[in-house]
Amino acid sequence: MTTTTSMARSGYLPNETPPLGRMILLGFQHILTMFPATIFVAAFTGFHVGTVLLGSGISTIVALLLSKRGIGKFIPLYYGSSFSYIAAYLGIVQQMTGSLPTFGQPVPDEVIQTMQAGIVATGILNIIVGFIIRAVGKAAVDKVLPPVVTGSVAAIIGFGLAFAALNLANANWLVAILTLLLTVLFSVYLRGFAGMLPVLLGGVAGYILSAILAPGSVNFQPVLDASVFQVPHVTFPNFAGPMVGTAIVSIAIMAIATIPESTAHLYQISLYVDRFAEETGREKYHLDENIGFNLILDGVGDFLHGLVGATAGTNYGENNSLMAITRNYSGPALLAAGVIAILLAFIGTLAALVGSVPLAVSGGLAIYLFGVIGMQGIALMQENKVSMFDARNLAVGATIMVVGIGGNIGFEGGFIPITIPVLFPNGLPAIATAAVLGIVLNLVFLIFRPSET
Repeated sequence: MTTTTSMARSGYLPNETPPLGRMILLGFQHILTMFPATIFVAAFTGFHVGTVLLGSGISTIVALLLSKRGIGKFIPLYYGSSFSYIAAYLGIVQQMTGSLPTFGQPVPDEVIQTMQAGIVATGILNIIVGFIIRAVGKAAVDKVLPPVVTGSVAAIIGFGLAFAALNLANANWLVAILTLLLTVLFSVYLRGFAGMLPVLLGGVAGYILSAILAPGSVNFQPVLDASVFQVPHVTFPNFAGPMVGTAIVSIAIMAIATIPESTAHLYQISLYVDRFAEETGREKYHLDENIGFNLILDGVGDFLHGLVGATAGTNYGENNSLMAITRNYSGPALLAAGVIAILLAFIGTLAALVGSVPLAVSGGLAIYLFGVIGMQGIALMQENKVSMFDARNLAVGATIMVVGIGGNIGFEGGFIPITIPVLFPNGLPAIATAAVLGIVLNLVFLIFRPSET
């Protein structure tokens, strides 16, 4: 690693190490950026907040060290909880417990352990796809997973959670709507570093409003009673039981949404890094040449998350934006962030504070966040100029949308009532089924090409 103080004013390239004090501050800034979304997924789906922070720190550190060893360069990406898997988690929790998780309250260990099996499978799938891309190239994979498939799946992940968000908001509509409104205003009008924290700021504002407008909705006593120090609640995956097959398929298939997301983030950070290197007269990094390796790193991270009981992850566009604003692409600063995340996992009051967030506040945040996920799926198709005047694209997109959204909202737990003994005893998971149908339809069109005239 190259240690330099001369670049402090203009920024740092991935292999450069800031002075220790700056490195810690820059690492903490990364934590502030990833923190709201990462812990929200944990709190919303019944995972332990401390364990998810532990997994986030470990996966970030391992990915950075492997990239430095594998290609001689840090790939400066931070790994946090992915929203793409939320619907799958909620469906499994509802089937195994009979109800959706309470925000901030972990579900029983046996439920988490079942979901861990799917998260481990997701990691393995990402690793396999990464090796395939390294062997055959990204263009070949894009034929199987074109933007109309990946974009439509991303859309139904967000829109399929619409009822879950509204159900939380139903606890107190006034608080939920005010939380939603403030979060949206923060995201649109704030600039600079504060503009990167609309969810955190919206959550804090909603928390205060709920305490004022809905007396009794905030119970701060558990925060005061919690131990400052705690050992993260680590569980191990369970590959037995009636829901394991469902968990593996419904969770792992969501990788088709995170794979293009992760690749886009790599392209994004590569562009920023090379532009900065060019402006400062230094050698470009060409990180975008490592698409397959980047997905292997994603898979290793998810595999590790699945082993300890954390949510499946992805590299964060939020942190990419932070790096672009600050021109701090330092891998060592991200290593510092990983260490800080691990230390935070041992603070018991943090988990208790998250658990004290009122349901209506989480509902207001969820309306915005889940809607954004859905809109990003549409944006992905727009960006790739997917023609909706093409009958094939219409067929693939329509099938995915109706089966995914209708099945997830219309049937209990999001399971279509078509059972397959052992593998899907509780029915077919709607979003995973929609994704598979979209892939199959696309393959049919690839094999039996319709006439162009």
